Amino acid sequence: MNRIALITGASSGIGKAAAELLARNNFDLILTGRRSEKLQNLKDKIESETKSRVTTLVFDIRNKKETETAFQSLSDNWKQIDVLINNAGLAVGMEPIHEGFVDDWERMIDTNIKGLLYITRLVSPIMVERGSGHIINVSSIAGKETYAMGNVYCASKHAVQALTQGMRIDLVKHGIKVSSVAPGAVETEFSVVRFKGDQSKADNVYQGFIPLYAEDIAETILFMVTRPAHVNIDDVLIMPTAQAFSRLTHRKE
Repeated sequence: MNRIALITGASSGIGKAAAELLARNNFDLILTGRRSEKLQNLKDKIESETKSRVTTLVFDIRNKKETETAFQSLSDNWKQIDVLINNAGLAVGMEPIHEGFVDDWERMIDTNIKGLLYITRLVSPIMVERGSGHIINVSSIAGKETYAMGNVYCASKHAVQALTQGMRIDLVKHGIKVSSVAPGAVETEFSVVRFKGDQSKADNVYQGFIPLYAEDIAETILFMVTRPAHVNIDDVLIMPTAQAFSRLTHRKE
């Protein structure tokens, strides 16, 4: 019988890549996000190429009531989630703190911290009752370092790191694994969102070096969730070879 994984932010990027890879490795999937058409297309693709069962939940993870309503719509069988991948997250804007936009701050905090908490609060009690489960929080190099004009985004990802450690401490006695994976530069929609749709600015982020790709992080997640029961990978920092830390990338001219 396949294990069940719930992936937030599954319509693109790391979430989508993780869904496709887990489906090929005997996981059934609950895919969540705001873009119903993209989720449906991914569901159709996975079901046509694998034997995995897939269900989708369309909601905004920043909205507590929407999150609860969507989760409660699952059947009891689907609620027996073995792996929760808290992938939904974003960065918006790159202004110094005194010029920042409060709407951008709230969007990052509501998605990266509060959304992660909302879905974890729903899934973790079921894992506790069962005495098993694995929660993976997708963090960032920004959760390990702080860089100029990354103020609130960095703060939100530092919070993810702290929450991962706190969850691990609280849940260890219940046999639940908790992990974080912190990528460096990954070429996904991330920079398009950060620069509010400016594709040229987003493309420049990845010029002159080979970044990570969503599939690289998906492979790391697969490794983490397929370790033996006695092994927990607490924390993984994964960087492109050309990136030494957040603001030092070797670019070819």
